[in-house]
Amino acid sequence: MTTALKSMLLTGNQAVAWGARLARPKVVPVYPITPQTPVLEQLTEFQAQGTFDAEIITPESEHSVMSACIPASLVGTRVFTATASQGLLLMHELLHYASGARAPIVMVNVNRTVASPWAFWPDQTDSLSQRDTGWIQYYVESAQEALDSVLQAFRVAEQVLLPTMVNLDAFYVSHALEPVFVPAQELVDQYLPAFDPPHRLDTGKVESWGNVVSQDMFYRHRQALSEAMARVPALAAQADFEWAQLTGRSHGVLERYRCDGARTVIVTMGSMCGTARDAVDALREAGEAVGLLKVRLFRPLPVEGLRAALTGVDEVIVLDRNYSPGHGGVLHQELRAALYGSAVTPRIHGLLAGVGGVNVSPARIVEFVKQAVQGEAQAESQWVR
Repeated sequence: MTTALKSMLLTGNQAVAWGARLARPKVVPVYPITPQTPVLEQLTEFQAQGTFDAEIITPESEHSVMSACIPASLVGTRVFTATASQGLLLMHELLHYASGARAPIVMVNVNRTVASPWAFWPDQTDSLSQRDTGWIQYYVESAQEALDSVLQAFRVAEQVLLPTMVNLDAFYVSHALEPVFVPAQELVDQYLPAFDPPHRLDTGKVESWGNVVSQDMFYRHRQALSEAMARVPALAAQADFEWAQLTGRSHGVLERYRCDGARTVIVTMGSMCGTARDAVDALREAGEAVGLLKVRLFRPLPVEGLRAALTGVDEVIVLDRNYSPGHGGVLHQELRAALYGSAVTPRIHGLLAGVGGVNVSPARIVEFVKQAVQGEAQAESQWVR
């Protein structure tokens, strides 16, 4: 195992910028938006210091940012960007374009409430509303995991030629300071080889891109995208394993925390996992067999991994920091679909907890668990505070 370069006190945004710097992208189109702006500021500072050899482009909107990312990636250049909330929504049209173009862009999204009304709090509805655009999606718990995930995202994206989104909660992660181990550049170069795609826009070797296709060609193209997505869970697990070999840090595709012998398991994503860990510890100390299942890779959803992790569990409590009108909690409904028709049949309770950034304490999660175990499972997500 190679030791880290140094431990630094960083915010989640600064950790993201360090991850981008270490990945050596050559083109970085970014538009500032709260609470992502410090990522752009840190990358600009790195560039001014001469430690970040990339073309930073600041177009007039996030739509233009993604318009710049796609052709830059298609000429065989490693591309990084970052956004949040309304900026991600403005990119929506081009997110489909990027995945259809098989452009392995890595984008960090700082999860923030979407308008209207206008607010600036952590809420995952912005990225979860993009779940059908063909982007791989990671959700991270901490600044350290944010840095590591940027590097792992490039590793996976460039193997399957699909764009990847790394999501971190606004303020709870993006602006909170914590010690972060920053790896040496030599270690990252060993882990992340130079981007060398099999196809690129090259005047010396002419290929077409973006032309009108037949129905059958479009069908086959989407089928190929499906096959690429199917490879992601195994490749993400391998990328995490190899990162652990180099650094000693593993985050997994799914993380089981104190799940051995657990009859009740909390399932959630992002910064809520840290709070849930404290709740699990308190419940375990009280003699309750409760664990946490952290979902780090959301797209593609690791269905087989979820089924294996929840085998033998009686009760599942899903905590969603999002709300899909007419649908409920997105993770709750996705988990129900993943387990449907399988031999894994726990009672599933979906709780809309933390929507809009509402604070959810460990004590409140303990209450959620006790109430869920005593009540009936509900097909619809329940509002709780």
